[in-house]
Amino acid sequence: MADEEMVEPPQAGQKRVSRRNFIKGVIAAGASVSAASYLFRGPGTVLAQQASAPGSVERLVTLTVNGQQRRVDVLKQETLALTLRNKLGLTGTKIGCERGECGACTVLVDDVPHYACSILTQSVRGRRITTIEGLAGADGRLHPVQQAWVDEQGCQCGFCTPGFIMATVGFLKTNPNPTRAELALGISGNLCRCQDYDKILTAATRAAEYSRRG
Repeated sequence: MADEEMVEPPQAGQKRVSRRNFIKGVIAAGASVSAASYLFRGPGTVLAQQASAPGSVERLVTLTVNGQQRRVDVLKQETLALTLRNKLGLTGTKIGCERGECGACTVLVDDVPHYACSILTQSVRGRRITTIEGLAGADGRLHPVQQAWVDEQGCQCGFCTPGFIMATVGFLKTNPNPTRAELALGISGNLCRCQDYDKILTAATRAAEYSRRG
């Protein structure tokens, strides 16, 4: 009954209009006007001025990832982890806790380990980002830290492995000859849900050895 309620009494010969059809017509008209304003706006229109207003954030940004420049559409609140995985297809960066505690999303920003889930993509424009996919050589040869993880079987389920490898790579840049205790402290920002820390530390120790060899 409510759908057939008249918006206003019909005049003689006027077609009967229901409330539902009236609302649909209003929505369709609004969408058409919005689309037209988008398609035909010029550089001097209000919308164009708003897009370049002071303090606004440009969505299409250039990121330097694994030595390559990548153009990507980024929301102002978007985290680097989401951009890497969902926009650039670099799924080696894992998302675990999404609150900067587990370290599964660790990447290097200017050679320093960072939690990608806790850093905004907009903030790393102009900086060098390295993910697990960018460690191996162009010929496919594994990075010394990656090779050490393979040789020592430094993982169990493997979910945390990319984060641990990236954290180890970053730590070894600051301390290339660490003790096992120093390694444990250096990568302590990463968690292993399988509790496989003995294998991880053994792999990290071997990684330090391989890295010193070059």
